[in-house]
Amino acid sequence: MNNRTEELVGSAVDLWTAYREGAFRTSPPPWLGCLILLEDCRDSQRGIQIREPHFEVFPEFKGASYIERYHQACTKLLRERIYSGVCYITARKDMKGHYTEPDTELSGERFLRSLTSHLHLFYPID
Repeated sequence: MNNRTEELVGSAVDLWTAYREGAFRTSPPPWLGCLILLEDCRDSQRGIQIREPHFEVFPEFKGASYIERYHQACTKLLRERIYSGVCYITARKDMKGHYTEPDTELSGERFLRSLTSHLHLFYPID
């Protein structure tokens, strides 16, 4: 999970830096989206063991499962405006086609509304 979060932040910073430096010439600002699908299973539901050899872990991570940690990461990616839209869903293998959206702020509907609003702002859509 730490590696995925690092990749998400690094990719976003690279893109926003390229935009700031004019790499996209005179294009509108990009809309950057992230969709995370996490399997809802026993391993993702249980609390993660924490080792603190060098510094104390923030309280919100103590005893948090992967489901909760991804929720926290996705919320921060959106609220820190690293991503324009973030969708976070979980699904069980045995429930084909069914999924859960743990937070309305990170729902598929809100994600798509954000994207379409951006498109409508810069590109005429009839």
